Amino acid sequence: MLHAFRNLFLGHAPRWYKLTILGFLLLNPLVLFLGGAHGATIAAWCIVLQFIFTLAMALKCYPLQPGGLLALEAVLLGLTHPASVYQHTLTAFPILLLLIFMVAGIFFLKEMLVFCFTKLLLKVRSNLLLAFLFCGVSAVLAAFLDALTVLAVIITVAMGFYEVYHKVASGKAHQEPHDSSVDEHVGELHRSDLDAFRAVLRGLLMHAGAGTVIGGVMTPVGQPQNVLIAEQAGWNFAEFFWQVAPVTLPVFVVGIVTCLIVERLQWFGYGARLPDAVRNVLEAYDRQQQAQRTQRDVAIIVVQAITALILVFALALHLAEVGLVGLLVIVLATAFTGITEEHRLGKAFEAALPFTALIVVFFVIVAQIHDQHLFEPVVGWALQESGQGRAAIFYLASGLLSSVSDNVFVATIYITEVKAALLEGAITTSEFGRLAVAINTGTNIPSIATPNGQAALLFLLTSAVAPLIRLSYGRMVWMALPYTITLTLSGLWAVLFLL
Repeated sequence: MLHAFRNLFLGHAPRWYKLTILGFLLLNPLVLFLGGAHGATIAAWCIVLQFIFTLAMALKCYPLQPGGLLALEAVLLGLTHPASVYQHTLTAFPILLLLIFMVAGIFFLKEMLVFCFTKLLLKVRSNLLLAFLFCGVSAVLAAFLDALTVLAVIITVAMGFYEVYHKVASGKAHQEPHDSSVDEHVGELHRSDLDAFRAVLRGLLMHAGAGTVIGGVMTPVGQPQNVLIAEQAGWNFAEFFWQVAPVTLPVFVVGIVTCLIVERLQWFGYGARLPDAVRNVLEAYDRQQQAQRTQRDVAIIVVQAITALILVFALALHLAEVGLVGLLVIVLATAFTGITEEHRLGKAFEAALPFTALIVVFFVIVAQIHDQHLFEPVVGWALQESGQGRAAIFYLASGLLSSVSDNVFVATIYITEVKAALLEGAITTSEFGRLAVAINTGTNIPSIATPNGQAALLFLLTSAVAPLIRLSYGRMVWMALPYTITLTLSGLWAVLFLL
């Protein structure tokens, strides 16, 4: 029986991983009770770092279970409370709505997206131009839509490409059922091409992820915390854009240049070229699909294209909360394409709901950070500074904390404190505007350093496509490093000299 329980605990995760998680769970109470007056603070920091470890090991075990056990222990040890967790979850309710409905909505646009991006991938033979398009288009879309929505689109497309080639490489026809996560049927001649194709998809997804960062910081609708900052500052869409432009426009240019340089020089895992064998398979698939495409298939693509236009229009004008727009997409894209069966609807939610649960677990960690005042020394240090460098300190401090925690949470703390200082007369209106811009750019730009710094990047890490293309936490950090360096430094320069 003991052997059975040992095998059941965390399923197929490696034995060393299981022992590590058990070690964490045993260590934290000891730290709490033996740490004296600082025991709670030390234990809370231990749990934060341990949770980051579960994210880093996402390819070994989905972080929901081990992270959930750590979160449960934090509550049981009194480091946070269910009421605090609920409050943080309630504050982030729009994000949960987005995850549940928008990601599912994108699923029902899959045929149209794969059709459009297949044409793009096959027509553009320059990997440099392709990288530029993925980064640039993602940036523009993220400025008017939502970063996570944009990346969900790219993930859906990448998944479609991968499944097409993997099925052919496994010796199966397009219409046959197939499990793309298993490589045992892939022929030896195809393995090197498959590895190269994975590298291509990794590069394009990371370029797209960087694009959502440099585009999402520009407008109030690009990231959830942008809306919060815009409301506190009283800026409308145009005012927000022009207020942050002295920082965001130089960062945008530097981001595009970084994309081209790393792709051209093949640094940090970028620059992989699409193998001819893979291109031939995708071209053959495209020809086959075109030959077999019926009037019904064309009608489905047309309906999905119209729905996508409605999506862009609704999000660009912020006609409703992003998650509710996603629900609109589900209704339109299914009602007019004949998808009415419950089991077909349910499949769309499979990708989103595990990540939604993980985000709620993450809010337990955020609630613990809040209740134990873990960031208070850094926040206090930034608020005590004065003079020309204060905005730069806010930029760096909010960026550092966002790369560890949740950028919405960090933005909420900083903008609330700064608004209180304005109301008390401690700072002027113009100084408040500068600090609001520093907080907005700080919580957006440097947080690209880690997947947990951006909800969109965390979604990519935990998506179904990540293990297929071997995109681990460590590899994401490594591939994001050139963007982290160039974007952070250019943003800091702009905050110091242009703001």
